[in-house]
Amino acid sequence: MPIPAARAPDDVTATITAPLILDFLEWLTREPRAYAEVMDAWRTSCPRLTIWEDAVDGGYVVRKRDGRMEVVVEVTPLGHRLLDEAGRSRRRAS
Repeated sequence: MPIPAARAPDDVTATITAPLILDFLEWLTREPRAYAEVMDAWRTSCPRLTIWEDAVDGGYVVRKRDGRMEVVVEVTPLGHRLLDEAGRSRRRAS
């Protein structure tokens, strides 16, 4: 499964963002993350580092409401498959 290319058309950008998308997904699998925490940690104004947007557009993460009605971000089955295929660990909170 290919890692999504960044929005910029050059290969250098994709080379930079692909590992960051995997880092982002790996970070999300460690414990549930509130949307606000995700935005604080991963939002950027740099048009070449669109990690959050690329992960959403690629279907690797989803926003949903938890039982407390807080918006959380979770890795989708497709995102887990991407991590598995990249040989990245899928640590989960116990």
